[in-house]
Amino acid sequence: MFGGNPLAVLIRLVLISIVVGIILSALGITPQNLFYHLDILARRLYDLGFGVFDNLIGYLVLGAIVVVPIWLVARIFGALGKDKSSSD
Repeated sequence: MFGGNPLAVLIRLVLISIVVGIILSALGITPQNLFYHLDILARRLYDLGFGVFDNLIGYLVLGAIVVVPIWLVARIFGALGKDKSSSD
């Protein structure tokens, strides 16, 4: 997915970063705001201590709801890209 010419990969990463930056900016998320909330998240997780492990299955399911579809779409597009390049 991220293979190929390093310059092309760099250009793609820059373009994707700009698009994501525009979306986050439209949602009112700034770098300072993001780091502030990540800091609060880290502190809350630390404060929870081992209470986090009580909800580990819930966290796993919640994360899988987001991660698995993204992974599946990436795999499908990756397979489609390989099929096109092998048929040429």
